Amino acid sequence: MTNPTTILLALLALAMLTGAASAQQRTIYGSSGKVVGRASTDSGGATTNYDARGKVISRESATGNTTTIYDAGGRNVGRYTTNPQR
Repeated sequence: MTNPTTILLALLALAMLTGAASAQQRTIYGSSGKVVGRASTDSGGATTNYDARGKVISRESATGNTTTIYDAGGRNVGRYTTNPQR
């Protein structure tokens, strides 16, 4: 008989390994050393930025040319696009 906790831990470990292969996560610290946000880049290259509480504050396209900004309620409040100079 297999322990359900062992199965759950094995599944969680597998999920973490799979996620690590397809996404990259960074933690952002303030000058006092406190966590002020996180950034997660998916396998397609798009980056989602989170505040210290885990709320989405912006999403950047894979090219980095378009960023969508969200308010504290998660509502889209703006977008800006930059055009790379040629």
